Amino acid sequence: MDPAGSMQIAALIILVLLSAFFSGTETAFTSFNKTRMKTLAQDGNKKAASVLWIEDNYEKFLSTILVGNNIVNITASTISTLLFTAFIRGNASLAATVSTIVMTVIVLIFGEITPKFLGKDFADSYTMAVVGIVRFLMVILTPLTALFSLWKKLISKIFKRGDSSLSITEDEIITMVEEAQNEGGIDEHEGNLIKNAIEFNDLEVSGVLTPRIDIVAISDDTPMDEISEIFRSSGFSRLPVYHDTIDNIIGVVHEKDFYRLTHDGQRDLKAAVHEVMFITESMKISKLLRKFQEAKSHIAIVVDEYGGTAGIVTMEDVLEGLVGEIWDEHDEVIENIKAVSEDTYLVNGSAPMNELADIHEFSDDVLDDNATVNGWVLDNLGKVPEVGDSFEYENLSVEVTETDGRRASQIKVVINPLPEEDEDDDDKDQKEKHTDESDGAEAEEKASRSRLHA
Repeated sequence: MDPAGSMQIAALIILVLLSAFFSGTETAFTSFNKTRMKTLAQDGNKKAASVLWIEDNYEKFLSTILVGNNIVNITASTISTLLFTAFIRGNASLAATVSTIVMTVIVLIFGEITPKFLGKDFADSYTMAVVGIVRFLMVILTPLTALFSLWKKLISKIFKRGDSSLSITEDEIITMVEEAQNEGGIDEHEGNLIKNAIEFNDLEVSGVLTPRIDIVAISDDTPMDEISEIFRSSGFSRLPVYHDTIDNIIGVVHEKDFYRLTHDGQRDLKAAVHEVMFITESMKISKLLRKFQEAKSHIAIVVDEYGGTAGIVTMEDVLEGLVGEIWDEHDEVIENIKAVSEDTYLVNGSAPMNELADIHEFSDDVLDDNATVNGWVLDNLGKVPEVGDSFEYENLSVEVTETDGRRASQIKVVINPLPEEDEDDDDKDQKEKHTDESDGAEAEEKASRSRLHA
């Protein structure tokens, strides 16, 4: 082979390597971990900061990569054609065809597919390794990329883009958290905490309050000895105080203030009653948390649309909406759903309806209309529940096993197997048609035998 041919082959190898560089770089800069790169940049890593700068100037970067890649590939095709023309003398058409086939295979394998795989798999380290070269190319190719930038502006004016939101939605963030959890980047507890924090602003007080019927409260004329016993038996450190009726709550008494009062020999409870915050059921618990912080309070009274008491909510209730159930040494641990067998469960009537959704899929309307399991039972029974009451819901058999006043405190849920799907209508029609034809043939045969006997 003459020196010219050797130089052409060497040039082709270099051009294919450059094509691989451009292809791999494009993929790497669209695949690197932005969160990890920002963390490195904040820690003082200059290469990571340069990578983020390129991301902020992505249009210029992309134009540079496309210009460079096309220059390399076109040059490689030209040299390849000259090389094969020299090998295949006298048949330029055949030389061009062979050159096209060979260069297409080489560029696809070594200039596109392989570097893109590697660029994606080693995106973080690759981007930091080549960021200096990329910034250099962005500078020297600026005249060409500037022309393409003007062309882009012209195209944008011709084809106006409609308004579209480029912000990331909550669902997309939750999906990213789940992906990080599945890949082992964060554990289950961290993932749940992040998802709870994202959904925290959507939760309303109605979803975390203690309902009116469960409130432990005292009247402003309750004897001091009786109040002391209520503090002891309930284990609560704060009790709402009402006048005449629980719909007229006048404040809250702290256990330590109450005992300080009795220690000083005073018998007037009002001296220990503090003002209390009143809120609505529709208030977001994120807003309530800020109100608790501002008021330096730990309890609020929830009022209904008629001004009556709907329930109470505490700081602990709000925090549980963020971090999950909080138990202390005085709490009685309650298991809302207990598996009796593979398809049978005992369910606490006060459990949130979305916990029951863990064992059966309910429609959004059912979940929106019923905050607790007891509400769902009342909705299906249509009356005050009694022990032994039962109903069927889809493939669930539900029976009330315990009641507390006018509430179902516990139910038994049996998940029945889903019925087998009926045969297709076409199959039924074919069977019926086949039966009719058989019956008709049998009748005709009997008639023929009767005529013969006659």
